[in-house]
Amino acid sequence: MLGPLPMLPPELSERRVALVHDWLVSTRGGESVLASLCRLFPGAPIHTLFHERSQMLGPVGEAINAHPIVVSPLQKLPGARRVYRALLPLMPYAIESFDFRDFDLVISSSHCVAKGIIAPPTALHVSYIHTPMRYAYEQMPEYFGDGRLPALGRLPIQVAMHHLRLWDQLTAARVDTFVANSHHVARRVMARYRREATVVHPPVDMDRFSVGAPHERTGRFLMVGAFAPYKRADVAVEAFNRLKLPLDIVGEGQDKKRLMAMAGPTIRFLGRLSDEEVTRVYRQARAFIFPGEEDFGITPLESMASGTPVIALGQGGALETVVDLVEGSRATGVLYPAASVEGLVGGVERFLAHEREVSPHAARAQAMRFARPRFEEQMVAVLKQAMAAKRASSVPSREERPDPAC
Repeated sequence: MLGPLPMLPPELSERRVALVHDWLVSTRGGESVLASLCRLFPGAPIHTLFHERSQMLGPVGEAINAHPIVVSPLQKLPGARRVYRALLPLMPYAIESFDFRDFDLVISSSHCVAKGIIAPPTALHVSYIHTPMRYAYEQMPEYFGDGRLPALGRLPIQVAMHHLRLWDQLTAARVDTFVANSHHVARRVMARYRREATVVHPPVDMDRFSVGAPHERTGRFLMVGAFAPYKRADVAVEAFNRLKLPLDIVGEGQDKKRLMAMAGPTIRFLGRLSDEEVTRVYRQARAFIFPGEEDFGITPLESMASGTPVIALGQGGALETVVDLVEGSRATGVLYPAASVEGLVGGVERFLAHEREVSPHAARAQAMRFARPRFEEQMVAVLKQAMAAKRASSVPSREERPDPAC
């Protein structure tokens, strides 16, 4: 269940609304945001590059699949949905192919190219930015650096990323209002696009999680997420090899084989689990491991909603969600400063030395600050304000109005 729904004011409920999302091939944090937009605007068509209906799971997937889905021409390419990342150079052209002439309000949910849609001048375009595309900017080495591509393969990628960055920055002017998922991302929006962004943190479905009883805890540490390079699961594997402590890793991704080859006997790979199974492992874990710099990070909040403390790299979105031990009795985990194996080892050791100071109920209370109803109420307020600003900008000033005597 996704909970109660806020009432829309007439200036929003009477609009013809279209939604845009980069691609729909899984249900992660970005799709959770889209599910709330679907709830606010039932029946609004979703425009996306790729749609894999069978992979849209749970209440989030059901909320999205219930809407009309408009896919790009890329969907028709043979095998495109399996290798969609390889089509990145074509994505700007595909996203620009959508037609929004029949809409008054277009809301894009963007971590790649969705913000680059071409809306008519009369329509309001609000873009919820999960991140400016990280692989085209500061995280290019992690995705395309040494060891990931042969030397001859890197030059074409660098050229493609150069053109993608130019397009990404130019299309920022197509957005009327930016909304960022964290203050960390809002600063990146300013750095990349020279635009202000209102911050509305993503939603957490609190009803799905509950604090487990002490006897349910297995003593094993937990990591949940896709095996993308920036998630730094390799740091977690190496750290727990050194610590010789038990770690369960939930997820799939392109780095899986490499990670499994690195892992020692205390580390288990649980693969992709159902929502119910993920809820169970959160409740059972001793602590949650979060070693990458995330734009926001939903999984630490899901862990805290289960009363499970978080050991996180003290950078990016974690600084806005995890309350460190040094901040007093309402601590929800440990933040460690260095993005390295040694940094994580130090963070785990600090947690073990002060484990009793972390309160499961304080963790739950902190997560409640990010519940879905709050997100939806804040988004309604932002959209209402953006619509009023659009109307005001479309009214000619006194100097611009024609002289009736002429």
